[in-house]
Amino acid sequence: MTLFQFLRKTVPVFALIFGILATIFPFAAPDADAVRIVENRTFQRFDGWGVSGAWWAQFVGNSPVDEEVARLLFDGESGLGLDIYRYNIGGGEAENPASRIWGGWTKTESFYVLNERTGRYELDFSRDANARRMMDLAVRNGASGIVLFCNSPHFSLTASGHASGGLTANASNLPRENYQRFVDYVLAVADHFVALGYPVRAVSPVNEPQWGWGGDWVGQEGCHYTPEETVDLLELFAVNMMRRHSPYALSGPENGAMSKDWFAYQRLYFQSPVLNAFCDTYSGHSYWMDNDIKGKWLAGKRFALCFPRKKFEMSEWCELPCTLDSNSIDSALYMANVIQQDLTLLGAASWQAWTAVGLHGETGGVVKSDTLLRVNPAYTKVSFNKRYYAYRHFTAHVESGAFRVGVLTGCSLDDVAAVAFKSPGKLTLVMINNAAVATAIQLNNTGDRMQVFTTDAVRNYERTYDGACRKQLTLPARSIVTVVITAGG
Repeated sequence: MTLFQFLRKTVPVFALIFGILATIFPFAAPDADAVRIVENRTFQRFDGWGVSGAWWAQFVGNSPVDEEVARLLFDGESGLGLDIYRYNIGGGEAENPASRIWGGWTKTESFYVLNERTGRYELDFSRDANARRMMDLAVRNGASGIVLFCNSPHFSLTASGHASGGLTANASNLPRENYQRFVDYVLAVADHFVALGYPVRAVSPVNEPQWGWGGDWVGQEGCHYTPEETVDLLELFAVNMMRRHSPYALSGPENGAMSKDWFAYQRLYFQSPVLNAFCDTYSGHSYWMDNDIKGKWLAGKRFALCFPRKKFEMSEWCELPCTLDSNSIDSALYMANVIQQDLTLLGAASWQAWTAVGLHGETGGVVKSDTLLRVNPAYTKVSFNKRYYAYRHFTAHVESGAFRVGVLTGCSLDDVAAVAFKSPGKLTLVMINNAAVATAIQLNNTGDRMQVFTTDAVRNYERTYDGACRKQLTLPARSIVTVVITAGG
């Protein structure tokens, strides 16, 4: 039995024991209605909040609302203040005359253009102008890091001739003889943007490799890789980046779920001497685990015990499938709970939403959207989904560099989920009251000043208190409440 086989079998048992011991011995149980931030119990350092530009950026960019959208997402005063913008290096399905993708929204332009005279593909960085415009606006409004990610290699490099996957599901669609060409293409794009002064933080060439991608399902660009193929390709990226002294990191492999079924990707990734030495972070998505407390807890414990010197970043999530009214507090609570779970159970060192903007006509009825914002078909009006305000409860107050710290809650607060962060002179506590009634709490932390921000059925991230610290607070029914405690003013 290998070490990884042993850990895979025993981690759930050890995690349970450690979790029980950590709960029983270090801290006295708080009063029934008490919430206490345990400042000296530190966890992960937080590296930032983000959002992806797929696929809205290629339509919103250079539209009448592009500057407003960028401000609402990246400005730290009047918007979310997001740190990370994920720019999609498209697979070129918008230019593929044989594209199988059903709709136009998920087809992308690329920087690869066929030279009909030579019959070869060449780089053309004038392409994808609208999406580049949004990246430019993101940086101007405060984004400090760009992640360049691919859903698929360019269609000309694939076995099927499509960036939407193989002609049969679960078919590996990038021939090994094209691995180096794909590496050269992605790094050329990254180096181009670095030369222009963009703060390129990482390249992420693989996205959700375990899904089948292709066959009869052709809704977007995507490419299947086995765990072994994923490692081989990313090793080639790492070797080339080391040789070139690339000033950005390699991110991957962006698993579509972090459940135990896909642990082989993590295991082989860090068993690789090249990737283990070159990469300090593992990227994954928390789909299909929403509110699965046990599953996320075990996944987080397994990762922490198997890879104690590595970080996990949650690089993509949206409500999937969309079942909730996006204008309702239900959708805001849903997202807030997922973020809290990913931070506390998976130990996410960063958290990045999927699509920021959706296209929706205002019909006056229920809106089901997986985005933060939505625009009308004329691209002249921006509307807010309620989850935008849920996200702001975290992004506005938890800065890059803050450390997550422990939170203890009393036995009467089973319906309250909480997460806390500490930065110099500041404590930030986000609480989610899932109960249908208001809940009184006693806050057992002190400071000089306290601000309270509230979202509920009728309020959208409103500042509801600003003054001296106080211990007694009431969380409105079905609400998100952020408490910011500062010292010295």
